Amino acid sequence: MIDPLDGTKEFIKRNGEFTVNIALIEDSYPVGGVIYVPIQNILYYAFKGIGSYKLENANNIVFTDINDLIEKSIKLPLKNLTETFIIIASRSNFTKETMEFVANLKNLHKKTKLVSKGSSLKFCIIAEGSADIYPRFAPTMEWDTAAGQAIVEIAGGKVLNKTQKDRIEYNKKNLLNPWFIVK
Repeated sequence: MIDPLDGTKEFIKRNGEFTVNIALIEDSYPVGGVIYVPIQNILYYAFKGIGSYKLENANNIVFTDINDLIEKSIKLPLKNLTETFIIIASRSNFTKETMEFVANLKNLHKKTKLVSKGSSLKFCIIAEGSADIYPRFAPTMEWDTAAGQAIVEIAGGKVLNKTQKDRIEYNKKNLLNPWFIVK
């Protein structure tokens, strides 16, 4: 599943928060994902059985095989040493429902911080361990989330349907995703 330009609004705004996403779907779930952030020259990738990784200066890296690539990459998740509960949300689709959810989280945690980002960068930041939760209560399509879901889940996180609390499935008849929570 390919999304050649995720974060169209961010691309138009020229804020650098757009990505190129590629996912491999097997039996209705992503088993591999690649998210490239062109402006930052960062590549996030994950494959079932191999792990989730972040590669900085991706354009300048030469590698001979997957093991060589892995050696030049940072394994995810990274250790988050902050005591602050970090909520990451969409820069362009911050809904009333998201606002209420964030308010409830702020009541549950002593220290919270809300960070806004565009495109599938939110999945990458969760996979890194740099944020604790990403609620998405606005429309997305399968191609918006598949690569991010692979990277998060292979890093040990979860992407759950908000209502049923199960994983998001792919190759459905209707390509619209349900609302979801990434953690």
